[in-house]
Amino acid sequence: MSLERKDEHDHKGWMESRELTTLESIYLTTLMWLDRRLRIVDYLELLEDLYYKVNMQMPKSHTEQYNLDNKFWYWYPLYALGSFSTISYIVAAISGALLGFYYAPAAAASDGTATVAYESVQLIMGQLNLGYLLRSIHRWSAQVMVAAVFLHMLRVYFTGAYKEPREVNWILGIVLISLTLVFGYTGYLLPWSQLSFWAGQIGVEMALSIPLAGEWVAQLMFGGFSLSQSTLQRMYILHVFFLPFITTALIAVHIGIVWMQGIAEPH
Repeated sequence: MSLERKDEHDHKGWMESRELTTLESIYLTTLMWLDRRLRIVDYLELLEDLYYKVNMQMPKSHTEQYNLDNKFWYWYPLYALGSFSTISYIVAAISGALLGFYYAPAAAASDGTATVAYESVQLIMGQLNLGYLLRSIHRWSAQVMVAAVFLHMLRVYFTGAYKEPREVNWILGIVLISLTLVFGYTGYLLPWSQLSFWAGQIGVEMALSIPLAGEWVAQLMFGGFSLSQSTLQRMYILHVFFLPFITTALIAVHIGIVWMQGIAEPH
């Protein structure tokens, strides 16, 4: 009986090994077939490399590591300001896209007093279900983003994180905070209220004050030397189409460099 059981056990093991070999062969054949057409192995290696970089380079507590409890700019939560800025940007982008369904970028007066753009904002605030909440989320997320980006830049400066080899990312940060301010300015003009109008007029005067190229800049950015439908249309295109694509691309590059280089240690 023991010999029979041994033979049965060996036969069962041989069958399992054969089935496993068959499955491995099918798996490898399928993988090779797909890899020749879709380069799956290359993408899997990229994902694996990205996974290890993300998990191995997560920020550690510099406050504990360097005993910097009394140094404000080395306070650990300030190292999350970059992520906080990105989250604010995503919230502003989603809420802004929803607002775009109801906003009308028209400077013409509909009843002799209020413009179409201003009335569309009033409709969002007063008649649209949860419209007041939606616009408030968009407004506050934009303001939080400006504050978070500004504080993030201060933290990077005072901890010396702009130094070699991170000078390229520092320049990208300067470009991003500039785009953030342009985002705020163009969005401020879109309601086309009295505040928006005079803010736009100040922008025209500032453009005209630029030596040599002032008139050209005013024509390009504001559509002339006084505010009109062209001004509102330009601000709308900048705010909704031009700036989001450039800002999103630069944020992706900025975060990618941080992942490759790791979180900067305080100098």
